[in-house]
Amino acid sequence: MRVRTLGAVLCSVSIALTACGPTPAAAPVPGITTVTAAVSSTTATSVAPAPAPVSSAPPTSLVTSDLSSPTGTTSPAQSVTGTALVLLAQLPIKGRAPMTNYSRAQFGQAWTDDNRNPLGHNGCDTRNDILRRDLTDVVIKGGTGNCVVMSGVLIDPYTAHRIVFSRGNTTSSTIQIDHVVPLGDAWQTGAQHLTAQSRTDLANDPLELLAVDGPTNGAKGDGDAATWLPPNKSYRCAYVARQVAVKARYGFWITAAEHDAIVRVLTLCTGQSAPTETGTPLLSVSMTTSHLSPTTAAPATTAAPATPRPAPLPTATQSLPETTPPPPPPVDAPPVDAPPAGATARCNDGTYSYAAHHQGACSHHHGVAVFFR
Repeated sequence: MRVRTLGAVLCSVSIALTACGPTPAAAPVPGITTVTAAVSSTTATSVAPAPAPVSSAPPTSLVTSDLSSPTGTTSPAQSVTGTALVLLAQLPIKGRAPMTNYSRAQFGQAWTDDNRNPLGHNGCDTRNDILRRDLTDVVIKGGTGNCVVMSGVLIDPYTAHRIVFSRGNTTSSTIQIDHVVPLGDAWQTGAQHLTAQSRTDLANDPLELLAVDGPTNGAKGDGDAATWLPPNKSYRCAYVARQVAVKARYGFWITAAEHDAIVRVLTLCTGQSAPTETGTPLLSVSMTTSHLSPTTAAPATTAAPATPRPAPLPTATQSLPETTPPPPPPVDAPPVDAPPAGATARCNDGTYSYAAHHQGACSHHHGVAVFFR
């Protein structure tokens, strides 16, 4: 009996070991392999050397809040959930600093290619970079290295109008490039503490820039969200989200009135993400027939039309000029006594301002040359 009992016990132990042994050995292997692969992939991404040259790296003073680092490195700002409301809560609320010593020149040469943004040092000025990005049906002037935009069509985010663009002394100002956070506002909420190079980067950052209707941009002036919002209400969520993203990237603060105005907008779209891209702007507009092209009816839609992009821009690694000389002043500009209808001032760069008040007129265009009223 003892022999049989001992044999039975040994048999039971053998069976138990046989049944339990393979289970932990079989299941964990795929799991461990998967985790290792994921960690390896993440590590490789975070430590991989930046493909862009050193001159294209983001400003060192902005790395801690950069939403879209051109080098692909991870920064603390990238860990937010992505909604504009969450990012807004991280911005300090303070009063405005004085405008002392403010001028457009504090932000570098207008539309200079000598900046550290992804489109910097590509052999083309920033204005043409943004026109190529935001317009469709683009026609490029030959012999300019795929740079100068001669014509195109803009679905204006601020008005939802379809605007036909044609380059010329009296027509180029129809479409202007807006600094989403006006430079005057930026100066009063932190930009005066940036280095000169960082202010130049801000003024040419694709996140900060949108091609828009000229007169509407003139009416905006240096107003923040508390004093000006796009007439196109369907774009307001994306507009204030972009302002929040810019202010977060450059470490700016907001005023209490500005904060409250942005909150009022974003409570209508609590899921609105803060843009991190530097390419096509986040359009959410309903197209209407253009006030400049009444014979062409645009179909109603909720997004910008998808059209083929022009040929890619030269990369930063190609041998290209470091800077682009400023454009020559218009030689065929209309006389001062014959401004376009509705214009209130002529700017120093030859464009016109349609601002209702003198304050803020030509703030993005080297100041006022002459007021018409």
